[in-house]
Amino acid sequence: MSEKLPQDSQNEEVDLGQLFNAIGNLFDRLFSFLGRFIKGIFSAIIFSLKPIVNNFKLIAIVLMLSVVVGVVSERFKTPIYVSDMLVKPYYDSKYQLANNVDYFNALIGSQNYTELSKIFEIDSSTTAKELIGFEIEIGPETQNDLLKEYDDYIKSLDSTLAVEVTYEDFIENRDILAGSIFSIKAKATNNDIFPSLEQGFIKTFKNEYSIKFKARTDSIREVKKQNYLEELERVEKLQETYLDIKTNESSKGELKLGANGLIPLIQEKTETKEYELFQEELKIRSALRILEEEALEESEYYDILSSFEDVGTIESNSFERYSLIFPAISLLIMVLVYVVFKAFKFIKEYE
Repeated sequence: MSEKLPQDSQNEEVDLGQLFNAIGNLFDRLFSFLGRFIKGIFSAIIFSLKPIVNNFKLIAIVLMLSVVVGVVSERFKTPIYVSDMLVKPYYDSKYQLANNVDYFNALIGSQNYTELSKIFEIDSSTTAKELIGFEIEIGPETQNDLLKEYDDYIKSLDSTLAVEVTYEDFIENRDILAGSIFSIKAKATNNDIFPSLEQGFIKTFKNEYSIKFKARTDSIREVKKQNYLEELERVEKLQETYLDIKTNESSKGELKLGANGLIPLIQEKTETKEYELFQEELKIRSALRILEEEALEESEYYDILSSFEDVGTIESNSFERYSLIFPAISLLIMVLVYVVFKAFKFIKEYE
C-alpha cells in the first residue's frame, strides 16, 4: 500500500507538467498568430501607401486638375430648380395622380412638348422644354396620423391576421398610396414656371372615376340623411305623445282603486321613456352632424394644402458636386490603371 502512494504522486506531477506545457504552447501560438496578423496588416497598409508616396506629385497634379475642372463645370452647368406642392385628394383620385405623374415623366422623356403644353396650358416651344420631371411622395404625417391609419387597417383585417401584423411591419410594408396627403415635386430649368403647372394637376383630380365615385358617395350620404331625418321625426312624435300624456295626468289628477279595487285609493301614472328617447335623439343628431361635416369636407375633389412656390429653389444634389466627384473618379481611375499595370507585369514575368 505504501509503495503505490509515491507512484500516484509522481503521475499527478507529470500530468500537471504536461498541462502547463500545453497551455504555454497554446499561448505561444496565439501570440505568434497575433504578431503575424498585425504585421500583415501593417505590411498591407505600407504596400498600399507606397505607390501614393512614389507618385505623389503626379497624383497631386491630377487631383488638382480634377478639382478645377469640377468647379468650372459647376459654374457653367444649367441650374435645376425645384418646387413642392402638398395636396389631399378625395374619392380615390390619388391613383390617377400617381399614374399621371408617370405619364408626365414619360412625355418629358420622349420630348412630347406639344402634349405637355396642352395638359399644363403652357407654351410648347419654350416653357414645356424647360421641364425636367416630377416626383410624388407621401406628405408630412404625424405619429397620431400613422397610429390612426394602423388602427383602421387592423379593423379591416380578420382577427386571426390582425394579431400577426405589428405596427412596425405595417410602417415598413406601407405603400406610397397608403397616405392621404401627397407631396408633388416639380423640377425645371426655369425658376418661375411652377405656378403655371398647378392647373395640370387640378385636371388630374377630377377624372371620370372620381366623378362617378363622388356622385355615388353623395347619393349614399343623401339616403342616410333622409333615413336619419325620418327616424328623428318619429322620435319627436313619441316625445310629443309622452308630453301630452304627462300633461293630461297632471291636469286631471285621476284616482283609481289600487290593488285590484282594494283600498286605499292611489293615483296610477303611465310609464314613459323620455330619457331613452332623448338619448336616441342625441345619437341621430350626432350622426346627421357627422354626415354634414363629411359633405362639407369632401365637397371638392381635392384640397391644395400648399401650392407651388412662385420662385423655385436650386436643387442641391451631392451627386452633382463635380468638384468632389471628378477627383474621386480620377483617383479611382489611377488605382485601376496601377492595378492593371502590376497585373500585366506579374503575368509577363511569371515563370
